Amino acid sequence: MSSTKSGVVYLLLAIGAIVATADLESVNDDELLNLIRTEKYVVVLFTKRDCDACDDWENELFGLREDLVDSLGSWVVKAPNSQMTRLYSPSKEPVLVFFRHGVPLLYDGPMNDELILHTFTQNMEPLVKELNDETFEHLTQVATGATTGDWFVMFYTNDCVDCQRFQAQWEAVGAQLKSRLNVARVNRGSSGAATARRFDVFHVPAFVLFRQGKMYKYNIHKYDVPTFVSFARDWYKNVKAERVPLPKTPFDDLTAMIADYLRSNPWLFMVGMFTFVAGLIVSLVMKCKQSKKAKETNKSKKK
Repeated sequence: MSSTKSGVVYLLLAIGAIVATADLESVNDDELLNLIRTEKYVVVLFTKRDCDACDDWENELFGLREDLVDSLGSWVVKAPNSQMTRLYSPSKEPVLVFFRHGVPLLYDGPMNDELILHTFTQNMEPLVKELNDETFEHLTQVATGATTGDWFVMFYTNDCVDCQRFQAQWEAVGAQLKSRLNVARVNRGSSGAATARRFDVFHVPAFVLFRQGKMYKYNIHKYDVPTFVSFARDWYKNVKAERVPLPKTPFDDLTAMIADYLRSNPWLFMVGMFTFVAGLIVSLVMKCKQSKKAKETNKSKKK
């Protein structure tokens, strides 16, 4: 009997040792980028050394790994001390990100295996819609009262580092709001430049909620998923509602584009002003010379 008990204790200790040493497959940044490019689904835990919370999340994810593989056919890996972490959480690890066709979704919930699995299986496709100058009004219909529903839009540019960091968060916002409204992006630097000028968006990232013919600009200095979600649900009521402007005419948009370009390149305005002033001075000097010459001519004629 005692030998049986000893065997059970030994078995439990052995299982405990296996669980304690169980860990996820570790990848470096090059290997991770290759996975993201080539695999349909990749679940990544960004960790660092000497991080108890990282160990807890790894154990949780290791226990969930089989379900993720069965449900999604997903790779489940960890990326220790990755330089990519700052794209999703510049301040701390651990960070859990789900890549779908290369598009990241930041997991912003508690360490709960059921909730993690539910979040990932319910959001297997990218959620944020990409809008441009040609599709914006057709799809949103914001000028006519948003008959396609409310829209929460992020304006970005490709060279904006902060905008890149918001991509995974914005997908998380889309996941939490998808039953309530539409979440989208507009590239202010290229295909959505005219749309940005229409709404007087000159700096990125910028966020605007369109609801029932009105627009509410996000002016909170907190850029996290819960705050974005709270703003879209009810906090927007604390912001002054603005009338949604109609699309600009080609002439008005050209004028706005020139003003926007001068705003982005103030030195051109200074050069233009200098050229104008210099030209005005030269013109006045020439007129003064011509006037003086005319007076001298008339004086000589009188003599």
